[in-house]
This record gives sequence, structure tokens and C-alpha cells, in this order.
Amino acid sequence: MRSSLARVFVGAAAVVGIAAGSLAGASASLAATQPAAQAAVSSPRISILAVNNLGLDTAHAKNWQSCLNAFGYNPGSFDGSLGPNSWSAAQRFLNANGYNAGTVDGSVGPNTIAALQRFLNAVGFNAGTVDGIAGPQTKGAFWNYNNTGC
Repeated sequence: MRSSLARVFVGAAAVVGIAAGSLAGASASLAATQPAAQAAVSSPRISILAVNNLGLDTAHAKNWQSCLNAFGYNPGSFDGSLGPNSWSAAQRFLNANGYNAGTVDGSVGPNTIAALQRFLNAVGFNAGTVDGIAGPQTKGAFWNYNNTGC
């Protein structure tokens, strides 16, 4: 019983100390200033999801990078991680071929997904309804496409 009370007291003291900013020497004067903290998270080049393989494993993602390169759109390194360089190349490819990915920004949004769905449907891989959502059918079609080569 005594041990439980001690834990409750120590836990409550820690919460109060953290909230007051004084536990273990932490204080507001040591924290980053508000502008510095904002600058760290407001960079336009940082995306929420830096790598989006849309369900592909490394080998299949490398195949997509290889296909993009073979089509004349350099995805950067062939590392199996579909990051902004790979998706920028894919967007350029999809736009150039009339699949309408929209802005080339390396970000995988609904326009890029819809363009990929149009492409996959056009080349015989059933990505389903063109809705801009990377659901199971779209991911399966993308997997199957990258299982066959370009």
C-alpha cells in the first residue's frame, strides 16, 4: 500500500513539475523560440509522407523506378523507395502521356493516384474506378504491373 502511494505521489509530482517546466532543470528559457519552432515544421519541401510505395515492396518499387527511367523520366536513385524524385518523374511521365497527374511536385495526392489509375487501366491492369484513392484494387494493379516489367 505504501509503495502504491509513493508511486502516485511521485507520478503526480512529475506531472506538476513538467507542466511547470521545472522538473530536472527544464525551463521555458531553454525551449526553442516560437519562430524557430515554426520554421522547423513549415518548410514547403517537407511532405507528410516522404516515401509512398503504394503497397510495393523494394523490388517492385525498383522496377517502377527502372520503368520510369526506361520511359525517359529519371527517378533519381534506384533504391526501391518511391520518394519525391520518383513521384516527380512519374508525374512528368503521366502528364506527358495524357493521364493528367497535375502539378509536378513529387507528392502523391489524388491527382497523381487518379492519373496512375488511368494509366494502369489503359495498359490492361484493372485499377478500378478512377477516383484518386489508392485502395486495394489500385495497389493490386500497381503491384501486378510492376511484377511484369515495363
